[in-house]
Amino acid sequence: MSTPTPTTALARRWALDLNLGTDDVPDWQRVIGVTDFSPAAEPNIEDSSDYDSDGWAGNTKTGQSWELGVTINRRINDSVKTYHPTHEAFRLASFAYGSASLAHIRYMDRNGLPEAYEGKALVTWAPSGGEYTALDQVEMTLTGDGPLTPITNPLA
Repeated sequence: MSTPTPTTALARRWALDLNLGTDDVPDWQRVIGVTDFSPAAEPNIEDSSDYDSDGWAGNTKTGQSWELGVTINRRINDSVKTYHPTHEAFRLASFAYGSASLAHIRYMDRNGLPEAYEGKALVTWAPSGGEYTALDQVEMTLTGDGPLTPITNPLA
């Protein structure tokens, strides 16, 4: 039996879903038109050095934050004059306050590998603009509000 040759993962392996339902009855919908996807989960690390460490620095993780940078090509249904439902839900959340300002998202490896996460995030919505030949793109920042939880990949 031969050993498989490892291959390099591609950035486009990520799939992003938005819950258009409720926490009790989720309705996960795929966010289409993603052209850039940049996840980050940064720890907050504080210096915990003391005299007992014989001169070695000590560090303690005291918090965690997460964020997604996502660029989408805006999709429309020109026959009924509507935007794609996930795009419109993100846009409306960016203008809302309280619980209406949170987007319940999950993202996962679209090839079924084990990496997958779920959380709620505040939405920053920034249309890119551009020249007359440009596509209508929007840059979104999804800033985590609470934990980003590893989940079982629903595509596995």
